[in-house]
Amino acid sequence: MTSRGPGKRVRKAPAERRHEIVATAARVGLTEGLECVTLRRVADELGVRPGLVGHYFPAADALVAEAFTGATMAELDGLLPEPPAEGDGPTPAGVLRRFFTLISGTEFDDVSRLWLNARHLSRYRPVLREHVVAQELLWCRRFAGVITDGTAAGEFSCPNPWAAAARVLVAIDGASTYINTSAEHRAEPIATMPRTVAEAELGLPAGALGPG
Repeated sequence: MTSRGPGKRVRKAPAERRHEIVATAARVGLTEGLECVTLRRVADELGVRPGLVGHYFPAADALVAEAFTGATMAELDGLLPEPPAEGDGPTPAGVLRRFFTLISGTEFDDVSRLWLNARHLSRYRPVLREHVVAQELLWCRRFAGVITDGTAAGEFSCPNPWAAAARVLVAIDGASTYINTSAEHRAEPIATMPRTVAEAELGLPAGALGPG
């Protein structure tokens, strides 16, 4: 890639600049892989000197880890947003119905690849491993919260929301392992496996969390 050069430096508040760096690194990670997230590459994307990026992230591994967290937090908030404080949002069943509809499409394919990428690299990068584990636990807490709310409302029958959430997420991750090799073959039974696992875990009839 040809560098666009530093150009004229624009002064930004530290928090704004740091956010910009992480967002750019997350975009590179999503589209090309975390291996491509380097201080120089991010600097090239922003049109600044690598030293400026290094001022905020002296170690590239820290930038890679934050790029992963930034991208996967956006995914989590897009798929399973926090319930509104006033309590007038969709029902827990509605939340999960929307969730499974979204993950059955292609909108989140890049982030599925990112998870695979990050879990592989985390074997060798301790900082990234810490972020991956933290995001896994956050996902499980968020999902278990929806199940807990639905059970309390009588929509689900689930004695152990945490265990159910963990099993559903493992089913989702299992289906996602094929994203790099056979994403075009999204026919039964792989495409709907996570949803059918969730329905069984929550005591729901087949198709209850499907679209429509």
